[in-house]
Amino acid sequence: MLVTNIEILPDKQIVEHLGLVQGSSVRAKHVGRDIMAGLKNIFGGELKGYTELLQESRAEAMERMIEQAEAVGANAVLNVRFSTSSVAAGAAELFAYGTAVVLE
Repeated sequence: MLVTNIEILPDKQIVEHLGLVQGSSVRAKHVGRDIMAGLKNIFGGELKGYTELLQESRAEAMERMIEQAEAVGANAVLNVRFSTSSVAAGAAELFAYGTAVVLE
């Protein structure tokens, strides 16, 4: 499955447009990560626990988007975008979406 953030590929022809596909992952903060984040807020530096959490969430959302694209018969997802939002205290959603197509 080809996944890209550009709208068209210079050397490929879109033969079928299958529509929007999406995937999301909602994750909650971990108590251990919160303690380390609190210390980092005092001393400064990257919040590695949260960075890992978002990377895992992004990968899961993308995997779900690709599964949806495969289910409708796509061989590519173009114009992929990511969005995050807070859904509850201490929980966030990472949302991936793009256009499912069949490329020649």
